[in-house]
Amino acid sequence: MDPENQPKVTKNIKKEYDFVVIGGGSAGSVVVNRLTENPEWSVLLLEAGGHETEITDVPILSLYLHKSKLDWKYRTQPQDSACQAMVDRRCCWTRGKVLGGSSVLNTMLYIRGNRRDFDQWESFGNPGWSYDDVLPYFKKSQDQRNPYLARNTKYHNSGGYLTVQDSPYNTPLGVAFLQAGEEMGYDIIDVNGAQQTGFAFYQYTMRRGTRCSAAKAFIRPIQLRNNFDLSLWSHVTKILVVPGTKRVYGVEFIKEGRKEVVYAKKEVILSAGAINSPQLLMLSGIGPKEHLKEVGIPVIHDSPGVGQNLQDHIAVGGLAFLIDYPISTVMNRLVNINSALRYAVTEDGPLTSNVGLEAVGFISTKYANQSDDWPDIEFMMTSASTNSDGGTHVKNAHGLTDEFYNDVFGNINNRDVFGIFPMMLRPRSRGFIKLKSKNPLDYPLMYHNYLTDPHDVNILREGVKAAIALGETSSMKRFGARFHSRALPNCRHIPMFTDEYWNCAVRQYTMTIYHMSCTAKMGPPTDPMAVVDPELRVYGVTGLRLIDASIMPTITNGNINAPVIMIGEKGADLVKKQWLSRRKRDSVTIPGS
Repeated sequence: MDPENQPKVTKNIKKEYDFVVIGGGSAGSVVVNRLTENPEWSVLLLEAGGHETEITDVPILSLYLHKSKLDWKYRTQPQDSACQAMVDRRCCWTRGKVLGGSSVLNTMLYIRGNRRDFDQWESFGNPGWSYDDVLPYFKKSQDQRNPYLARNTKYHNSGGYLTVQDSPYNTPLGVAFLQAGEEMGYDIIDVNGAQQTGFAFYQYTMRRGTRCSAAKAFIRPIQLRNNFDLSLWSHVTKILVVPGTKRVYGVEFIKEGRKEVVYAKKEVILSAGAINSPQLLMLSGIGPKEHLKEVGIPVIHDSPGVGQNLQDHIAVGGLAFLIDYPISTVMNRLVNINSALRYAVTEDGPLTSNVGLEAVGFISTKYANQSDDWPDIEFMMTSASTNSDGGTHVKNAHGLTDEFYNDVFGNINNRDVFGIFPMMLRPRSRGFIKLKSKNPLDYPLMYHNYLTDPHDVNILREGVKAAIALGETSSMKRFGARFHSRALPNCRHIPMFTDEYWNCAVRQYTMTIYHMSCTAKMGPPTDPMAVVDPELRVYGVTGLRLIDASIMPTITNGNINAPVIMIGEKGADLVKKQWLSRRKRDSVTIPGS
């Protein structure tokens, strides 16, 4: 059997399973893989979306998937603090509605975060989550294809399910980015190794030039396990709880227009992501009681932290530098019949480029402690920018208004450029999610609250200044680099290049990096805002666990897909540990069965 084909969907799902997992994204895919390793346990995976497509496999096409049928197409509520250049001042929050979740739409960057992130989680009262505790779980998943890194077995591993590799295609700008970093005094490092501050080529969750989504990595290899059932296009609407005992016994979901119910003998595991998981908890009566009463949902457990503490990584979009050489990733030039044939035959070439993302730099602004290797800005360096496809897909994916795009980029459409996106790593601003109504098909209301804390504005501004300085290095000047310094429409009343100007600019083209997290955080029982305990069990009910990005107490220092897969690995182990030690006890009896 070809291991690369689509996982088979179960025709007739059973009435009950040991475990029901909600959401087949980056965490849920790992959880079902690991739980079905025990042949005595039956596991059902419910996923609201369908299968991946041929398009999702091609790295350069990831932006074409935004706003497609594979995307939930979420948009935040209008807020003045950020996203002012977007249509209706609403940021677009792309989330994968597909088996594999957002790992099917992302740019596949493999960044684990900083040792201090996890040590800090532990210091909040979460034993077992320090860096030394979680490193084995990062390694467990990993199949590192760079032989130099694979030999460094302290930090890397080969043979896991998730393929991690270097880019098969780089432009000459990639090397120049690293040289520019050295000119600025930074080391070239392995950003997933001993030190994070420095510059490196990105590594990607790719396999032989195609996307290695969580579904491809973790679900395709287990589709023949007899104890694993898969139901797609299954939109979960409620977690079922026995009111008196607060025992979770199953879930309600809609499939093909019909309401269905399935029972869980041991646990329901919620892995629906940082937007859908808190939404489902609230729809099921677990959340802030005043809010639940307001929308008419009976309160099962008052959990004030559900939907709060929302964190995300934002960057300043549109920092473009014109160059004099036709080497950048201009989409119209790269996506053609020759590159398609090269891709089909040799699995390399420009179609394996991740929208031009080539190198990463972790730097510390004046607001970070320079001595402790906990940088506060990540440079995402690309051989492309917003204008590289002539104002079509990038503009649409980011939700920019036509007026803003035409004013700022109209005169450099399809020109050769490189881009630097300075991303703020540890925001102090906190957003929140609440229900619009008790109708489970209504999208929740999302308030990003980006840049409401002045500290965040300061860090992003310094990140922009450092990015412009990088464009001034001799390594970049060799290409004729010059900053595309068109003043932004809403900031023209302020002199260019002043701190006041940049403070205004960062609120215009605010780019989410789609790292929504922390909306149902893990913490000790003494923390009133904690939603799950350090074993990821949801407070206030039994038989429900939450395993995804929502459980992060604080966001990690970098792109979050690798940490979410780690949370899946560790969460699955916590489930196994509990149930294997309980073996002698009887399983729960289901009401009415």
